[in-house]
Amino acid sequence: MIDIPTFASGQHKAARLAEVSRRHHSLATLQSIVATWREQTRFRWDLKRLAETNPHLIDDIGLTKRQAEEEIAKLPFWQR
Repeated sequence: MIDIPTFASGQHKAARLAEVSRRHHSLATLQSIVATWREQTRFRWDLKRLAETNPHLIDDIGLTKRQAEEEIAKLPFWQR
């Protein structure tokens, strides 16, 4: 009897496991990207509120007024 089906089956299982691992890695990467976008948007939204209510505090966080305006400008137009 030849062990080719067992060998092929083992290769198939390894290939399938690698595919599942890649898919999981891709999903984790996508989730990480979306989380980063949300974090940046939240920072920009908070910076906008800070610039409107307490503009003198922008210096305290280590940004110039121009840097703060550039970050706020990265918000979507409906949130500015």
